[in-house]
Amino acid sequence: MSDYHKDPEAIAALDPMQFRVTQQNGTEPPGSGEHLHNHQPGLYVDIVSGEPLFVSTDKFDSGCGWPSFSRPVDKAFVAERRDASHGMERVEVRSRHGDSHLGHVFSDGPAELGGLRYCINSASLRFVPLDEMEARGYGDYVALLQAEVKS
Repeated sequence: MSDYHKDPEAIAALDPMQFRVTQQNGTEPPGSGEHLHNHQPGLYVDIVSGEPLFVSTDKFDSGCGWPSFSRPVDKAFVAERRDASHGMERVEVRSRHGDSHLGHVFSDGPAELGGLRYCINSASLRFVPLDEMEARGYGDYVALLQAEVKS
């Protein structure tokens, strides 16, 4: 496992939306995220720490305006916290080592996928295409995508 951490250089390189989302608990406008309509096989990682968060095989179209995933690639990289902001009771999702705000998890996901919907801001993610995963240090996760490549 790599040494994932909150990287000051990565934070300094964030654009204003990425900074607002990951460092100030913001939310990108619905339908605006670069990863919303991405259907390529690959891995989504924290834009600040690089820790692996979600695989494309667990991504689904929820119609909510943000990328949705049925589960994280490894619970060890995701922290969930109670969020009572904006007059709502929600569960916030953050990267464990990078401490980036990612989005929220809801229990209205497809039952056949486990019933959860991780509603994630594109601005908090960097996408690593399947054919680059090995070279970029994410080879351990390639097997999770093999079924997608064959179908």
